[in-house]
Amino acid sequence: MRQIFTTVLAGFLALAAAPGLANERPVVVELFTSQGCSSCPPADAFLEQLAVRDDVLALSLHVDYWDYIGWTDTFASPDHTARQRGYAKANDRKMVYTPQMIINGADHAVGTRFKDVSELIDKHLARSGGDLSVDLAEEDGMVHLTARTPSPRAMPLAVYLVRYLPEETVEIERGENAGKTITYVNIVTGMQTLARWDTVEPLELSFERPKDAAASAILLQYEGHGTIEAVARLP
Repeated sequence: MRQIFTTVLAGFLALAAAPGLANERPVVVELFTSQGCSSCPPADAFLEQLAVRDDVLALSLHVDYWDYIGWTDTFASPDHTARQRGYAKANDRKMVYTPQMIINGADHAVGTRFKDVSELIDKHLARSGGDLSVDLAEEDGMVHLTARTPSPRAMPLAVYLVRYLPEETVEIERGENAGKTITYVNIVTGMQTLARWDTVEPLELSFERPKDAAASAILLQYEGHGTIEAVARLP
C-alpha cells in the first residue's frame, strides 16, 4: 500500500426510454489508483471483477501524486486527487493512499483487502433503498431527470454527471510497473456538478447526453464528500 501524508485541504437504475426508479440502487465503489503504484494492479484486477456486477457501479479514479516517480499516469487527474483528499478530510484522516476503495462515499478499505471490500459492499446492499426516487428519460439527445422524496434530507445533495471509459489497456514503460500491460475498467474521465438539490421540492433538470464519453452515470451524493444516496446509469 502506498501512502502520502497531506495537509488538510478545503476541498441507479438503468436509463431507458421510459422512466424508472432507483430504489434498488447499486453500490458505488470508487478505486483510487495509479499506473505508477506497484501495489495497485491486484486492486485494478479486482475492480474489473466488480464491474461486471449489476449491483455494483465500479469506478476507477487515477490520481496524479505518483507521477513524479518515473511514469506519468495516462488517466491521472488532479480532480481525482482532490476528490480523494476531500474524502480524507471529511472523515478526519490525515493521509491518502493507493490503492484505496471508497464504498458508497461512506466507508473505505485498502483496495487489495478483497474480503473487507466485499463485506462493505454487502453491508450497503443490505440497506434499504430508502424513499428517494429518480426518474430518467431521454429524448432527442437530451436526458431528463426528476428526483423526489417525501422525507426531505437534513443536508443538500449534489447531482453529479460522471463520464467514464469502460475499458482501456496500457503498456507501462517506466516506473514501478515498467514492462507490465494492465487493463483498467470504468476509468473516470470527468465529473460535473449538474445541480444542488435541497430535497424539499422535486428536482427536475435536463442536460445534453455527453458526447465525449463512452459511458456515463448520475450520482446523488451528500455535499462535502458524504454518502451516495442514489445512482443512475446511462447505457
